[in-house]
Amino acid sequence: MVAPRTALLDAVGALPQAVNPFALSLNECPFPPLPAVRSALRACDEAANRYPEFLPQRLRSLIADHDGMAEEQVIVGAGATGVIMQVLHAVTSPGDTMVMAEPTFDGYPIFAQMARLRTVTVPLDEHGRHDLDAMAEAAKTARVVAVCRPHNPTGTIESVIEIERFLTRLPEDTVVLLDEAYVEFLAAEQCIDGPSLVARFGNVVVVRTFSKAYGLAGLRIGYGFCAPDLGRQLWRMQLPFGIGLSAQVAVAASYDAENQLRQRIRMIAAERRYLQMRLRALGVYSTDGQANFLYLPAGSSPWPEVFDGTGLQLRYYTDGGVRITIGARQSTRAVLSAVTAAA
Repeated sequence: MVAPRTALLDAVGALPQAVNPFALSLNECPFPPLPAVRSALRACDEAANRYPEFLPQRLRSLIADHDGMAEEQVIVGAGATGVIMQVLHAVTSPGDTMVMAEPTFDGYPIFAQMARLRTVTVPLDEHGRHDLDAMAEAAKTARVVAVCRPHNPTGTIESVIEIERFLTRLPEDTVVLLDEAYVEFLAAEQCIDGPSLVARFGNVVVVRTFSKAYGLAGLRIGYGFCAPDLGRQLWRMQLPFGIGLSAQVAVAASYDAENQLRQRIRMIAAERRYLQMRLRALGVYSTDGQANFLYLPAGSSPWPEVFDGTGLQLRYYTDGGVRITIGARQSTRAVLSAVTAAA
């Protein structure tokens, strides 16, 4: 039997490092939560003996007010993954079809399996973008379609016009998961007006998270919004006591510190552009990513061999590509050193 003190030390020792220049596989924020957020979270410590709200109504209201929509349009989950599972549980039955790109966010095939759905995958085009025409064709009899914008793992985006044209081609009872996990990294002119979109397309659920730009991956806070009728249906799938006490405090503190957040986003975007520029100078192509990572398609040398022995934790794909989360300059140097050594 492990002694309690040893178990405690082991548990604390197993916590991931807030700053780890080699952890580039999960698209986490490379920095700890903003100082104002860390300070606010300390207020949660003494209330840990109390349950959170039965349903996260106050957090729902906070998000709705921030994003400019009615409360009944918002659902809250344990990260974007929790929101996606709420949607699938609410709108699908075993044997229904779910359409997604290939490759895509690792979670989607898992979620489909958990919901006992049949999956149809559509390859990305040669530039790492969704083939929306092929997806629309595949979705004619589908119950759910997932579109990531920016796409994971390539970071590419389709124009607002392309997305809207795609939506007009789908049956009205096909639910569209518009996954905007990385939306904060987009320039203003690249963003879709989410509230306006769901007002026009009642089958769209826009999914967002506080895990990426906001740097709160460990707290598991995500949300979605959609038309009111669908929102009321999805709200019935909220897990009682499912969102911890710290969620509302962390989100409120993050919203209050958005100037600091935007500065961090600018730093990460600048580092992404720098790494992309240096890689291209070495003859290494990357897709036109707009998030906090770069995707390198299959090259002349297998990427696992290029980065083997460097200590870098990266995400490799069966098509031969590799996704590299953007870190601080130390991370960039490690990536460039490995690529240069393999040249």
